[in-house]
Amino acid sequence: MQAKNNKIYDISAELDTLYGKVGTEERAKFDDDAWNFYTSQILLEARKEAKITQSELAKRLSLSKSYISRIENGLINPSVGTFFRIINALGMRVDVVHTIQ
Repeated sequence: MQAKNNKIYDISAELDTLYGKVGTEERAKFDDDAWNFYTSQILLEARKEAKITQSELAKRLSLSKSYISRIENGLINPSVGTFFRIINALGMRVDVVHTIQ
């Protein structure tokens, strides 16, 4: 729940209205697009913080600059292996931990 224009509304209900209910093809596409965008922003910001150009990153990974660009624009989502290679090339690491329940 969140307030919008001094009214309380349910974000889940709004997403259901805009993109279909969870489990529908429309909602799955929205979720995929959202994850692509989220991943793209993580990698874009990490590359900028490392002060590395797309071309330099691509060269380090033996990938094309256009591939890096498509990832950063959220057009494609890299495989898990490529994601880890990119993170490593940017001097970062990913920790996998159990969530607290």
